[in-house]
Amino acid sequence: MRKNNLEENMNTEGTVRLAVDIGGTFTDVVLDVGNRRRTRKILTTPARPEEAVLDGMRLILRDADLRICDIDVFVHGTTLATNAIIERRGARTALIATEGFRDILDIGTESRYDQYDLSIEKPRSLVGRARRFTVPERVDVQGNIRLPLDEGAVRDLAPVLRQSGIESVAVAFLHSYANSDHERRTAAVLREELPDLWITLSSEVCPEVREYERTSTTVANAYVQPLMDGYLGRMAQGLEAEQFCGAIYLVTSGGGLTSIDTARRFPVRLVESGPAGGAIFAAQAAARLGEQKVLSFDMGGTTAKICLIEKYEPHSSRVFEVDRAARFLKGSGLPLRIPVIEMVEIGAGGGSIAHVDALKRVTVGPESASSEPGPACYGRGGCRPAVTDADVVLGMIDPDTFAGGSIALAPDLAREALARDVGEPLGLSPELSAYAVHEMVCENMASAARVHAVERGAAVAEHTLIAFGGAAPLHAARVAEKIGVSRVIVPPNAGVGSAVGFLATPISYELVRSRRVLLDEFDSQAVSDLLSEMATEARALVEHGAQGARVIEKRLAYMRYVGQGHEITIELPERALTENDVPMLRAAFEAGYSTLFARPIPGAAIEILTWSVLATTSIDPPQRAAPAQRNGAAKPTGIRSFFDGRLGRTIEVPLYRRDRIAAGAVVAGPAVIAEDETSTFVSATFDAHIDGAGCIVMDRKAA
Repeated sequence: MRKNNLEENMNTEGTVRLAVDIGGTFTDVVLDVGNRRRTRKILTTPARPEEAVLDGMRLILRDADLRICDIDVFVHGTTLATNAIIERRGARTALIATEGFRDILDIGTESRYDQYDLSIEKPRSLVGRARRFTVPERVDVQGNIRLPLDEGAVRDLAPVLRQSGIESVAVAFLHSYANSDHERRTAAVLREELPDLWITLSSEVCPEVREYERTSTTVANAYVQPLMDGYLGRMAQGLEAEQFCGAIYLVTSGGGLTSIDTARRFPVRLVESGPAGGAIFAAQAAARLGEQKVLSFDMGGTTAKICLIEKYEPHSSRVFEVDRAARFLKGSGLPLRIPVIEMVEIGAGGGSIAHVDALKRVTVGPESASSEPGPACYGRGGCRPAVTDADVVLGMIDPDTFAGGSIALAPDLAREALARDVGEPLGLSPELSAYAVHEMVCENMASAARVHAVERGAAVAEHTLIAFGGAAPLHAARVAEKIGVSRVIVPPNAGVGSAVGFLATPISYELVRSRRVLLDEFDSQAVSDLLSEMATEARALVEHGAQGARVIEKRLAYMRYVGQGHEITIELPERALTENDVPMLRAAFEAGYSTLFARPIPGAAIEILTWSVLATTSIDPPQRAAPAQRNGAAKPTGIRSFFDGRLGRTIEVPLYRRDRIAAGAVVAGPAVIAEDETSTFVSATFDAHIDGAGCIVMDRKAA
């Protein structure tokens, strides 16, 4: 008899759990049966991503002598939505706005991300001006109807949308967060006229103030919904054909699990689902090791992600930017107002393409070779050099055991590509060209780490670097040298870290709604009714999938001084609020404000702009691992020829197999530690050992 209880599914020995992370280059598959874990990496199939998922599932289940119908829990994350936005591969989308507000996507916030750049470039809108329409209607900030909706104008748009080949429509009216009647009626009229049209309402996707961010989020959801719904539908059909009858969950950008039905309605919440799993993986590793200040470094085949983790919790945010025109500048991307784990993401993965620009500089990314055709060394038709090609030529990667031996690499093709595109323009050998590419990609990631830490007010050198993803362990030591970090940790199964993190993710859903309340005129009954309504809705979405698991709540208020532009997040008690809570709310806000700005503003009026309720299943924290005592040098299994760019020559370094290094055994750098999913390079400035949790721990050598 199959198990229905989530806690049993997540914890009972013998339960079959499978997690899949679709990346731009590789699809990672993790199978967990009781306490035994198996992993697989296969190339992503971009045209039909579900094919790689199903193929990977069959391969790993065959290894374990199981079938798809034996899976109890299937957890899935993907960057398909992100890639569709970046590559502009979404649906043909239209926007319907309030009359007079057609150009909100161009006007934005009227700010400039680089004030002194006269040739500033903004990201291209997902909806061109010719596909933006308006209708007469008006609701004020309190939700009062000032001008009724002109339903005839809405109906008149139907033939225009049909003739324009519109597949999906975003409806974003002014102040619809306060009163959604006009948006809902517009959707009803359009469905009467165009039954096959996809429709996204801003009052459902993002019922918050700030017109530009709300409209941008609504448009993004409409843009990716047909693509994601089609993919998720095909995935569900494929699983059904294989007689899958377990529970299926999708990972959201905020680091929670949601149902497939909710994911199909709000695919914009999946934009950062893969990286969110990686942040959870790093947070779990930090908790096991007692590392309270961590910088997670996730580098896969297409992108690299940096995330600050304090006290075992990744930093979270309410706004995320995708497709930034300027790599490290806030405001240069398309804003998405969704719950998200805050991180910085750059196009610096193993497949990132290297070239020499007009100023004779070696540059890397953001363009990627992806899985098709892939880096030159894959031998699949790619002829431009990528980061993986550089790592192969340097000697960091064993061509015969890459990705567990599933892909045989061709070093000669990598050398040819580097010599042609980097070496010839600069007069460098293939080895020096590879070193230049390696240095540039490491500097790109070090710059991202510095910027992210500064934006959060953190000293990056005080953190421990946790590296995972197929490429991060190869580059982590050099990145750590550049940013001044003294300790680097590579957890077990680091090569498929995001997929492993999926298995530690709770089922959760967060609702956010804007309703302005002055603290001096606090209506406790109205606020309590609002929070109770939100909690009921959020719990219903979670409990439907939790199937008996304990559900907890987290309530937040976004507060500011009247007249300010941004809010501070304050946690609320999980109960009805009363007038007696006003002093507590004021004190909590002033304490948070003082943390950021040194002191509060005495006597200034305070307002609460937005309210949030997060419902989530309870997940027990991981147990602390016992430290391992260092007990002598590890024994190498071979020798690897490695080109040391700082010495300018090839040297021989010892090669170790991770599964053959005993806990506490020391590996002196420089060295390579190989495993099926990835390899770790220990630079000359570090020594490494295996700790009690099975992690590779690199500590900087004493000067």
